[in-house]
Amino acid sequence: MALDVPQERGLGHLDQRYLDGLEVCRFPLLPFLAPLPLDWMYLLYTVMFLGALGIMLGCCYRLSCVAFLCPYWYLLLLDKTSWNNHSYLYGLLGFQLALLGADRYGSVDGLFRPQKRNAHVPLWNYALLRAQVFIVYFIAGLKKLDADWVGGFSMGTLARHWLFAPFRLVLSEELTSRLVVHGGGLVLDLSAGFLLFFDATRPLALVFVTYFHCMNSQLFSIGMFSYTMLATNGLFCRPEWPRGLVARCPPRLQAWLPSTEPPQPSPDCHYGGRRARGGLRPRQHLAAAFTILYVLEQLFLPYSHFITQGYNNWTNGLYGYSWDMMVHSRFHQHVKITYRDGLTGEVGYLKPGAFTQSRRWRDHADMLKQYSACLSRLLPRYNVSQPQIYFDVWVSINERFQQRLVDPRVDLVRAPWSPWTPTPWLLPLLVDLSPWRQRLQELEAQLDGHTDTVFIADFPGLHLENFVSEDLGNTSLRVLKGQVLVELVEQQQNHSLQEGQGMQLPAGQYHKVHTVSPEPSCYMYLYVNTTAMELEQNLTRLRELRERVRNGTVP
Repeated sequence: MALDVPQERGLGHLDQRYLDGLEVCRFPLLPFLAPLPLDWMYLLYTVMFLGALGIMLGCCYRLSCVAFLCPYWYLLLLDKTSWNNHSYLYGLLGFQLALLGADRYGSVDGLFRPQKRNAHVPLWNYALLRAQVFIVYFIAGLKKLDADWVGGFSMGTLARHWLFAPFRLVLSEELTSRLVVHGGGLVLDLSAGFLLFFDATRPLALVFVTYFHCMNSQLFSIGMFSYTMLATNGLFCRPEWPRGLVARCPPRLQAWLPSTEPPQPSPDCHYGGRRARGGLRPRQHLAAAFTILYVLEQLFLPYSHFITQGYNNWTNGLYGYSWDMMVHSRFHQHVKITYRDGLTGEVGYLKPGAFTQSRRWRDHADMLKQYSACLSRLLPRYNVSQPQIYFDVWVSINERFQQRLVDPRVDLVRAPWSPWTPTPWLLPLLVDLSPWRQRLQELEAQLDGHTDTVFIADFPGLHLENFVSEDLGNTSLRVLKGQVLVELVEQQQNHSLQEGQGMQLPAGQYHKVHTVSPEPSCYMYLYVNTTAMELEQNLTRLRELRERVRNGTVP
């Protein structure tokens, strides 16, 4: 956690994020949350870092937990664009540590408080932490039972990474993706918690889990998460394993290490049999009840999206507390932001991401609503009165067609949104077209190295406006399903195309593709970069000429 503060929490670039007077749109979970002045933000981060350091050393333990926990959750709730599963996990672990007796062994507090030094830790402390790590693995495995993950579409290109080169020696890239990346990830997440829990299977689990997290540290930019999960492996081992490790050290070194003596009794523990002193105390009953309720809450929360329906998009809920790690991959083809002056009717366009420091807003309806509200406050400073904001976001999820996320005809400044009801201007994911993905992969495999393709699906009554660069001298459109009307803007011509038909598109011009069929249309663009091809051909001729000059064969 201490190393996470300057990394993912952003202490290293704090001045860029929270510079005083910076015109930037932010995305807090609670509308009243706002960043402090920059100097105070530095102080807040310093307190959080010292708190994490104090937890690690067991120094002023309870105070350190509070010093870490309060700033951490404030910063997490301040910016939804930074949410991910492991950031949420750090907050949960910080909350748990504030309630646990994690300062009983090898802590600074134990040097000054003999009753804490080398004392027993209640069993519910271990149970709570183990349950949390078990939930991370198991719920992640349940989420990977999604058809896209099982079908091998979530991480389609990950098998090309050099880490999977040994597997590609015996398996094709497709089989490596399906069996190793997707199949292996599913089996490991579902089984890791169980295998770590039992003594007989723990050594095998430690090998696979360690290999898994070491690979993840190289595959993804996920900060300290891989190393945090490696550290949690010790929670499943017998509690006395640190003493055994210290006992194996040289005697001279042991003098500077925690004690290897048996732990002393703790008033927080209940000992059965002869060592028992009366029955369970109210605090111990409360600890047992809290552990049960907390575990039940953590099991329920990843499936609570039927309550917070306003945060549901093509995937359920805000990304970060559902443990659906890597289940959904997205590729954005096109994002357009249009504003209209409410008084003059003047139309203009904004660069996607203007006044923001993140791109996460593109995938979430609640953030699009916040972004539009922020733009409506900022644009009047630039002589745009009563602005209306329209978003046209094209995205492909798990190798599907590129399609719109929201209705581009709706002014999101005035559009309704509630966290408790479905978002009416959110367009549905065209899951009926999911079987096309295998066919799309086959079509892409038939292309040469100079040709690119984009697969589009659009709704009836909507149109796509596109511009073909002059470098793409050979561009064509082919209809895969439905019926479209292609409008060549400069030539003022319309061409009706049905399933299986296609046409060439002029370079250096705008065109519009209208969906006129009653059902969604599907079509594909084929781009050939003629400029790059011509350059490559000229370079080849130049190399041939140079070789001929060197060989003296030039006529």
